[in-house]
Amino acid sequence: MIAQELSVGEVAKRSGVAVSALHFYERKGLIRSLRTAGNQRRFARDVLRRLAVIRVAQRVGMPLEAVATAFAALPENKTPTKAEWARMSALWRSELDQRIEQLLLLRDQLTDCIGCGCLSLKRCRLTNPGDTLGDQGDGPRRWE
Repeated sequence: MIAQELSVGEVAKRSGVAVSALHFYERKGLIRSLRTAGNQRRFARDVLRRLAVIRVAQRVGMPLEAVATAFAALPENKTPTKAEWARMSALWRSELDQRIEQLLLLRDQLTDCIGCGCLSLKRCRLTNPGDTLGDQGDGPRRWE
């Protein structure tokens, strides 16, 4: 094995990501491997950095599709530079800002909802937000 390549077990151990997750990420196109003559996976070392980004993205609630889109802007055959990572992460900023705004709104509304105890599908701003057609009564209102 070339010193710059890692086996699937080595990647799992160094990244803290299960082998099954590595296979899943590879199927999703988030990471790639090469195959040896014996059909064993070998990963370039830059996969460790990509896995770290995937784990952080998942912690903040970014969907894997957003990760794939961001990774598409990175070079494939070398470890991205700090500037390339910064450009990639900037793609997430507005989505993260929206998520933060939604979470703050949820936090503020959740207190009110727990206070009244309604959890009504007709009136609750949490389970049925922005329901203007609900003012017209129960049941469907649109015909398609």
